[in-house]
Amino acid sequence: MKLDVVNLQAGNAGEIELNEAIFGLEPRADILHRVVRWQRAKAQAGTHKVKTRSETSYSTKKIYRQKGTGGARHGDRNAPIFRKGGVYKGPTPRSHAFDLPKKVRALGLRMALSAKAGSGKLIVLDTTEMAEAKTSVLAKAAKELGWKKALIIDGAEVNENFARAARNLEGVDVLSSMGANVYDILRRDTLVITRAGLEALEARLA
Repeated sequence: MKLDVVNLQAGNAGEIELNEAIFGLEPRADILHRVVRWQRAKAQAGTHKVKTRSETSYSTKKIYRQKGTGGARHGDRNAPIFRKGGVYKGPTPRSHAFDLPKKVRALGLRMALSAKAGSGKLIVLDTTEMAEAKTSVLAKAAKELGWKKALIIDGAEVNENFARAARNLEGVDVLSSMGANVYDILRRDTLVITRAGLEALEARLA
């Protein structure tokens, strides 16, 4: 598969051959779904917490005698049956992460890249080199190139001026090749990868 390479001035910078094993697969919704669920579960904070009957702030004294009152038997006011008492089997801090095989994760990333390539939403950028970190300059370039909601993947390291210029652009995310992931690729309409990013992704997924 061949794609034209563009530069930030919206000009042509040649063409490039894409690896069919990475960009030419038939996307499977079930694989993409599994990887996205794995990512979101791993990112979940899991800091939910309620107080049990041993943690609520009440006396542990028996509220009244066991027999002879005509009422139900009770111990202290911390019991879950009472208002402001402890919660029984409530949520506690925990990790929501679960294991997913590395091969499935790598396959999901290849399929996400293939989905963008197959739908014509993949753009190859020559380089992200910028003389100065000006958001206005990058915003103008993004408008000319038609980037509204875009994820830009650079090489091992993102150009500092480019990253600073893109920081304040709404709908534009910038990642290094090691940060490329299924969720971020799918949530943006356009995927932009630099030449350096392509080389790094091919080395990572080879």
